[in-house]
Amino acid sequence: MIYNTILVHLDIGDGAGSQLSFARNLAARFEANLIGFAAGDIHPIAAPPPGVVVDAEFMRLEAREIERRLEALRSDLDASGEMGGADSLRTTVGDPTKGLAIAARAADLVIAGSGGEEGGRDAHTAIDLGALIHAAGRPVLIPRDDLAPLKASSVVVAWKDAREARRAVADAMPFLAHAREVLVATVAEHEPDRAMASATDVVRYLINHGAKARAEIVDHREGEAGEALVGIARQIGADLIVSGGYGHGRLREWLLGSVTRSLLREGALHRLMSA
Repeated sequence: MIYNTILVHLDIGDGAGSQLSFARNLAARFEANLIGFAAGDIHPIAAPPPGVVVDAEFMRLEAREIERRLEALRSDLDASGEMGGADSLRTTVGDPTKGLAIAARAADLVIAGSGGEEGGRDAHTAIDLGALIHAAGRPVLIPRDDLAPLKASSVVVAWKDAREARRAVADAMPFLAHAREVLVATVAEHEPDRAMASATDVVRYLINHGAKARAEIVDHREGEAGEALVGIARQIGADLIVSGGYGHGRLREWLLGSVTRSLLREGALHRLMSA
């Protein structure tokens, strides 16, 4: 697994510059191509002010405003010279989560907006991170809230013997193979010997790919599993947690597992998730 192309979600508000800077640093690290993606959706006012009629004209004005903001972003990037090539910025008026998931077909890694589980501050541009992780078919990197550079010198793999975690380990290999330390941490509520055997297999797999890895069982008797994983990441000075994105769909809504929800809320760490 290598990252030849990285796709980054850019806010059409004020955050695009910082998001692009973060992505450019990562792309330079892997000598990867970089594609930007920006979108805004139309959200009719549920309770419009007195005298305001929400009709087709209102919707057209909303769409026009989003198009204006997208064009302004493109103009800013063109003027700065920070994006190159005709296809280096993709824009759409529509659901940002669905649009980003579709654009992921062109990339090896998706960088989604930081900002916790809701994925954004502007309702028009917000990314549903849980839905994106399950729809993209690519690893999704959620930067920490302050968009500090990702070092990945020390990395925690939140291991669970499930398809999602196996996929995440393989997808994160460009980071894991070059890390100074990789801790495969597993939370074992029952059968700790079996859990350690599973994690040890992952350690062998990583070592065979050149990673410096070890395994450890995380004790979470005094806290929730996700908080325990974050705690051990802080103890070893890790700035990246690799995890499967767990959940299942019911009707048209993704229901996330408790560990996934906890990690998505943890804005002080970078997180890479696959499903």
